[in-house]
Amino acid sequence: MSNISEIFEQKFNRPCETTASAPGRLEILGNHTDYNEGIVLSCAVDQKTTVAAAKNNSRYVRLYDLRADSSAEFDIDHLVNTLKPKWANYPAGVISELTARGFGIEGFDAAISSNVPLSAGMSSSAAFEISILFALKKLFSLDIAPADAARIGQGVENNFLGVKTGLLDQFSSIFGAENAFILSDFRTVEVLKTVAMPEGASILVVNSMQKHNLVDSEYNVRRAACESAAAKLAARHSNVRTLRDVSSGLLEEEKSVLSNIEYLRAKHVVQECERVSSAVKLLEDGDLTAFGQLWWDSHESSRVNFENSTPQLDKLIEFSHQLPGALGARLSGGGFGGITVHLVRNSFLSEYQQTIRELYKSCCDIEPETIICHPGAGAC
Repeated sequence: MSNISEIFEQKFNRPCETTASAPGRLEILGNHTDYNEGIVLSCAVDQKTTVAAAKNNSRYVRLYDLRADSSAEFDIDHLVNTLKPKWANYPAGVISELTARGFGIEGFDAAISSNVPLSAGMSSSAAFEISILFALKKLFSLDIAPADAARIGQGVENNFLGVKTGLLDQFSSIFGAENAFILSDFRTVEVLKTVAMPEGASILVVNSMQKHNLVDSEYNVRRAACESAAAKLAARHSNVRTLRDVSSGLLEEEKSVLSNIEYLRAKHVVQECERVSSAVKLLEDGDLTAFGQLWWDSHESSRVNFENSTPQLDKLIEFSHQLPGALGARLSGGGFGGITVHLVRNSFLSEYQQTIRELYKSCCDIEPETIICHPGAGAC
């Protein structure tokens, strides 16, 4: 926080009035279940976005991004989603959502710094949105409850940028807990409980370096298939509203009423919700081996049923099966590129990290980024 304050003062020649911070997140289990009103196991991480801001007595927003070493400026009264550089559209989207909800925002200056990997599946976008939002909450004394803050961040994606994402990313960034996973219910829109990260293993993020862009990906196509499958099942079963309400047994019984694509997409989501429920019990029992196996099962479903994996992501999971100390691995986040997460016994972590880098570079001619992540606290 002190670092971003100094950067602000250097760029804008006066002290900042407030600072805010929001972490990236890892989806542990519950792939694409959030917009199906399902349950998700996730965590916030150490990597975060920080913002320093101050009012500037105008109707303009002036921004400086340290990582990109670039600046942006726009008029609050003429917000568009085609700003250059592209990263400026996220703060503009936050202001658009706040304005739509009746909050008065004036001009401000802000400096931004982040070490959340970009376009990788650790939700750098949510960390950016929430850090800006928390700074504006303080700067303009806005009364916004945490769950509503998450909805505002989601609104940036859905309404301003046109990506039909769920609430997982913003929820994880806001409600993250130190050394614990959070179990979130996206029907009731609440954190049900936190579950301690067991000792003896760590999470290693291995970035395929294949950037995903959800705006240009098939994310919205996948969501449409899930909603179509749910609608057909709801027409036959009064207790079904979304795929959250469908069991594996019911899905198999009604397979014939769905197209093959609808069935496969629904199978992934239904089984992911079941895996999340199983994972919580396994964590509470301290069964790391069975917990890790769910990660491998999840990735196989992403590969076969949801088809949101890539050859590069599949290679990283294939390597994980060969390496000593591996407990499980899967893609994390929307898919279509980005990161894999690996659950590794601590005694093998250093060796595992080095070896998987070498294997991936050898087969794909790409140097992967690897990050040891710890479940961390939420935005502040």
